[in-house]
Amino acid sequence: MGDTLEFNEIYQEVKGSWNDGRLRFSKQNVVYKSSKTGKVDSIPASELNLAQWRRVCLGHGIKLGTSTGHVYKYDGFRDTDFEKISEFFKANYKVELTEKDMCVKGWNWGTAKFSGPLLSFEVNDNTAFEVPLSNVSQCATGKNEVTLEFHQNDDTEVSLMEVRFYVPPSQSDERQDPVEAFAQNVLSKADVIQATGDAVCIFKELQCLTPRGRYDIRIYPTFLHLHGKTFDYKIPYTTVLRLFLLPHKDQRQMFFVISLDPPIKQGQTRYHFLILLFSKEEDISLTLNMSEEDVERRFEGKLSKFMSGSLYEMVSRVMKALVNRKITVPGNFQGHSGAQCITCSYKASSGLLYPLERGFIYVHKPPVHLRFEEISCVNFARGTTTTRSFDFEIETKQGNQYTFSSIEREEYGKLFDFVNAKKLNIKNRGFKEKKGMKGKIDEYSDSDDDQHDAYLERMKAEGKIREEGNDSDESDGESDESFNPGEEDEEIAEEYDSNASASESSEGGEESEDESAKKKKAKKAKVVKEKKERKPRKEKKQKDAGGPKRPMSAYMLWLNSSRERIKSDNPGISITEISKKAGEMWRQLSKDEKQEWEAKAGEAKKQYDKAKKEYKESGGATSSPRKESKKSGGKKDDKKRKSAGADKDKERGGNDSFKSREFIETSEESSSDSDHKSKSKRKKESDDEEEEEAVSTPASSEEESD
Repeated sequence: MGDTLEFNEIYQEVKGSWNDGRLRFSKQNVVYKSSKTGKVDSIPASELNLAQWRRVCLGHGIKLGTSTGHVYKYDGFRDTDFEKISEFFKANYKVELTEKDMCVKGWNWGTAKFSGPLLSFEVNDNTAFEVPLSNVSQCATGKNEVTLEFHQNDDTEVSLMEVRFYVPPSQSDERQDPVEAFAQNVLSKADVIQATGDAVCIFKELQCLTPRGRYDIRIYPTFLHLHGKTFDYKIPYTTVLRLFLLPHKDQRQMFFVISLDPPIKQGQTRYHFLILLFSKEEDISLTLNMSEEDVERRFEGKLSKFMSGSLYEMVSRVMKALVNRKITVPGNFQGHSGAQCITCSYKASSGLLYPLERGFIYVHKPPVHLRFEEISCVNFARGTTTTRSFDFEIETKQGNQYTFSSIEREEYGKLFDFVNAKKLNIKNRGFKEKKGMKGKIDEYSDSDDDQHDAYLERMKAEGKIREEGNDSDESDGESDESFNPGEEDEEIAEEYDSNASASESSEGGEESEDESAKKKKAKKAKVVKEKKERKPRKEKKQKDAGGPKRPMSAYMLWLNSSRERIKSDNPGISITEISKKAGEMWRQLSKDEKQEWEAKAGEAKKQYDKAKKEYKESGGATSSPRKESKKSGGKKDDKKRKSAGADKDKERGGNDSFKSREFIETSEESSSDSDHKSKSKRKKESDDEEEEEAVSTPASSEEESD
């Protein structure tokens, strides 16, 4: 047998909810780590004095008792685990693992026994149920009954509100009331906060971000009391999970964050974090309301009766000593501006994201703490509004996604290197980056391996360039440049210059007619050159209207048959929404369901090919080229007529002064009435000739189909 035994998916009951985690038995201790909160329970092997194996709702469970009076229960074991756990306990802990049966009769009459922090209700010496007294929030007594009220857990669908015990009067000992004795046993172990005695110290008017306001904080030996103008909160030290001390980006303020589980409540609002904001320049002299001997005996040098220093240092020092937990501070991460945080937005509210040594924390609205252990992957995404920023997405193993947006792209290189160093799975890692990971491909593999993200690589390259000292503003200017003047702008400028010189010459009357003609010829040559440089327009492929109709695809066949059903299932749906809905439904169809429509589409394709072959053999498609040639011939005649008219206009305007390009075009369109009449007359004659040709030619395939 090895030195350790490890079990995954072991559950611990916390106020009515099952939290999974990992349990490890070693020679030195028993360690359980919760997957939800990351909290670690460590039981020294020397303190174990009780081990029971029980059949519970989640398979089998172990109940462990210690010499200090604590009881731990873990469920989720298999029946086959009993033998190896029993042998391990005998060999290493010298404790026998005994089997204990539970009473399942359903009787409500039995014996109540108080054993450490548990109230056990037994029927015929078998336990029916157990109540952890730490879950009791209130205890009320009546004539012959005791009512227990419990702390509520927001993570449970059904919560136990209260339990009432009927205590019969005792005839043997009349000096002590059995109801009061029962209540005293409950209150001695219950989590009922009673503000008795004086506070150890008081901090006046501290600025609190969540819950918002200014509060007086009274430090008691077992709980923290927040006293504000409107609300009061009492926070037991047992509910404090972690402490954080975070510097603000402006380097003049400090955040002190207290993580709570269960959270404090105000109506329907839950506060999982208590966030205090301090100024670094604010100092305080503090005197503890205890004697120097008591301070030394209780805190063992962590605190002294008289202390002075910055306000945030005093608060964090006192909290660390009373809660007995370490204070987490940012590690070696430094952003682009030198700060240990990144400015970003979460849920339309701006805040600060702190990369820590073992997780991320976002302050302040709403506060979010994500441990690396619960992170499935991270993703660097494009900004939704501008390329000057990017989004940082974190997906947890439970399926929750957190998106921190509007992060400046200068922070990308630092954040990418930090995530890479912590060996987090990056969802959109490029192929080249994966190739250089030196054997870490399997650890970082993802479904998006084949997608090449050029934006991600470019941002990383820009980050490296900025680190070398290049100016970021120049690169921004180059990337943001969207207007690039072309040749047409130069031509317009030249035209306006020549127009200006022409107007000057016409006003002075010094320029001769030969010079004006030369300028006009040069202008004409430029226009002709432009026409030669243009690419010929692609002729549109003529559709043969007389040919067989193309077959529909499998999707279109399915859509035609399902359109009415979609309309009936979604009354009032628009045409565009029908298309979107149909596309979603088609993608959700299985291969077997699509096979039917693909077979129909294949049959329609065969019929189309057959009909098209018969149509070509019958010579149905021969009339379309003649029609196209007739149209092209008509276009050539129109071009000839236009060029002839342009030559006449040129001859007519030879003695005029120089005119700009715009004036020439307008003058051609607005000619004299006689020219317009002659043109319309010629157009009428050409139309008559086309009608005579149409009568003489045989009917086309289009007329036959009609």
